[in-house]
Amino acid sequence: MKQVGVVGAGVMGEALIAALISYGIPADSIVISEKRSERADELVQRYGIRVAELATNVSTADALLLVVKPQDMSAVLEEIKNAINPSALVITFAAGKKISFIENLLGTGNPVIRVMPNTPTLVGAGMAAMSLGKGVSSHQGSFVSGFLGATGKVIEVTEDLQDAITATSGSGPAYFFRFVEAMVSAAQELGLSLADASTLTIQTIVGAAKLLDESGKSATTLRENVTSPNGTTAAALASFEEDKIGEVISKAMTAARNRSQELA
Repeated sequence: MKQVGVVGAGVMGEALIAALISYGIPADSIVISEKRSERADELVQRYGIRVAELATNVSTADALLLVVKPQDMSAVLEEIKNAINPSALVITFAAGKKISFIENLLGTGNPVIRVMPNTPTLVGAGMAAMSLGKGVSSHQGSFVSGFLGATGKVIEVTEDLQDAITATSGSGPAYFFRFVEAMVSAAQELGLSLADASTLTIQTIVGAAKLLDESGKSATTLRENVTSPNGTTAAALASFEEDKIGEVISKAMTAARNRSQELA
């Protein structure tokens, strides 16, 4: 890929720029198109990438990353369809938007890959799932899995599973952050200061995640290992079950999945 174009340079756009550079794409081969000039200038200073007008960018890019909001995708596709390099790989990161949606609005026959990333990509711990459209070459697929894997993990799934991926890993970090907020608040109610409650909660969860990732044991086994009969942990978990935590989480993830389908 001699030139990679990035359309949209928000939080996820920046994370993907960092992933491309980590993968080995030279910074001056990455060209962004961003409406906010101050944001574009910030990223140029930080990464040494280049900026170009949208039409110019898409006409010369070998791979084009569309990192725009789902509601903005139609307008972007309409704007670029007459200028896009006909051999460019198009990679869409918009929740809910199907490969066929991109293909039909472009009408150019460009190969399309759909990706659902998440924000931990920013710290090299991302989780992404990719689905390949028709006409995607093995080289193009390897390129996308390669740069996504440079800052986390990546799996390939059939496109019909992308809405479930969105509900699991795409939106998942926000579930975690909300749980942390609730734990910090509850710890304060028990008498701890905000600073101590935050330190205790964050380190406990970071440590638990590391243990889960590195121990080779399932979450069920680790939960059982720390739960003594009639102990403090058992009392807390019993409260969770009384409030039907499994149903709460299932309902929330189903709502996220359904919203992803509505965005199609």
